[in-house]
Amino acid sequence: MSTAKLVQGYEVVIGFETHAQLSTQSKIFSRAPTAFGAEPNTQACAVDLGLPGTLPVMNKGAVERAIQFGLAIGSHIAPRSIFARKNYFYPDLPKGYQISQFEIPVVQGGQVEFFLGDEKKTVRLVRAHLEEDAGKSLHEDFIGQSGIDLNRAGTPLLEIVTEPDMRSSEEAVAYAKELHKIVTWIGICDGNMQEGSFRCDANVSVRKPGGELGTRREIKNLNSFKFMQQAIDYEVRWQIDQIEDGHAIQQATVLFDPDTGETRSMRTKEDAADYRYFPDPDLPPLVIAPEWVERVRAEMTELPRVMAERFVRDYGLPEYDATTLTQSKAMAAYFEAAVALCKQPKLVSNWVMGEVSRRLNADEIGMDQVPVSAARLAALITRIHDSTISNNAAKEVFDALWNATGAQIADTGALSVVDDLIESKGLKQMNDSGELEKIIDEVLAANAKNVEEFKAGNTKALNGLVGPIMKASKGKANPAQVNELLKKKLGA
Repeated sequence: MSTAKLVQGYEVVIGFETHAQLSTQSKIFSRAPTAFGAEPNTQACAVDLGLPGTLPVMNKGAVERAIQFGLAIGSHIAPRSIFARKNYFYPDLPKGYQISQFEIPVVQGGQVEFFLGDEKKTVRLVRAHLEEDAGKSLHEDFIGQSGIDLNRAGTPLLEIVTEPDMRSSEEAVAYAKELHKIVTWIGICDGNMQEGSFRCDANVSVRKPGGELGTRREIKNLNSFKFMQQAIDYEVRWQIDQIEDGHAIQQATVLFDPDTGETRSMRTKEDAADYRYFPDPDLPPLVIAPEWVERVRAEMTELPRVMAERFVRDYGLPEYDATTLTQSKAMAAYFEAAVALCKQPKLVSNWVMGEVSRRLNADEIGMDQVPVSAARLAALITRIHDSTISNNAAKEVFDALWNATGAQIADTGALSVVDDLIESKGLKQMNDSGELEKIIDEVLAANAKNVEEFKAGNTKALNGLVGPIMKASKGKANPAQVNELLKKKLGA
């Protein structure tokens, strides 16, 4: 359970239901395609429409993706699960019911771990079950009509349900980001929130500390992490205001309006009994043999938490560095490629989390678009490590590499590219002790007062000598070497 965070004397309680659209080429019970963006109603077959005489057939790929998710979060994979009909009427639900799992889901339990700042958090999962998606209502306000696009009907979903373990909007967003990372990392969902591939519903309630759980309201279809936090914060304030004014909270489904920053009630929230669940007579129980689970496990990619542990063990990185570097496959691969070339894991980690990430954020691009190759970053770090250039000078070289085009810098080898830039910009660090000693002697002679103060015990006076030396060397002197030679000459 998470640590309570009080808002106006109330404890916030949040649980999540997330619909992850599975990355299969065809739908969960038919062979119709799942590609996004097709013309309306061109990807819905007779099975998706529930026409008389059609029968659903389970998509093996959807089951394997559910198994992958269960293994990734340490869940129990049910050896036998069943499908049910969830009955409700909505225009975009062509059969009048949704095929889902109710009593026995395929994935049971498990947990998602993540960091909120420096604090490690754990959110427990109740279940993750397979189901089909509904279609989509299209509202054309300018002509006063609505239409139905059934292309999405039958698309496979994994609904991931948590315990009410989160205690703030910040924690909820951190959980959602970690879940997003997991499903995209293992490749079961593309995670595109704008296209509806990763849709989050937040169940929000408030209570006095130690009291019973309050009545929850479900915020539907949160399609960005920014809106997610805004919606939860508004809903929390609204519920507290209602309670303080003497009103009871009514269970409801609400929508968030990003234009107003407010939630508004859509309908009274249904309970399980309202859906009149019963086993689907057209689908036999889903049986998953242990051998199938182990085959899926053997084919899975290395999980982010396992990779982070390896980074700590093999590269000697702090846990924070390892966790940050494994936020995406692309970043982890970039880090390892650079380390393999320069053998300086901590320096590479500092640069990837520092300058590389800063420039990615400034340019609003992802790791897959980084213009400085891992080989060039490794070459730059090699020249920092061997004292060819200072760390500050390296930033200037890095900026040139970032902004370069193929025509400006011929890639004849990463190290030669970096060396050519260092030479052309005159950034090579002065490591000739004879030349440096000459500069130091001149500075000492011109700053007798600082010398006397240092010898009298004022260690800060040394800084007054380092500055002029660096200026005289035009910033090319090695600071560590300067300090060492200075102390030697001053008898420290």
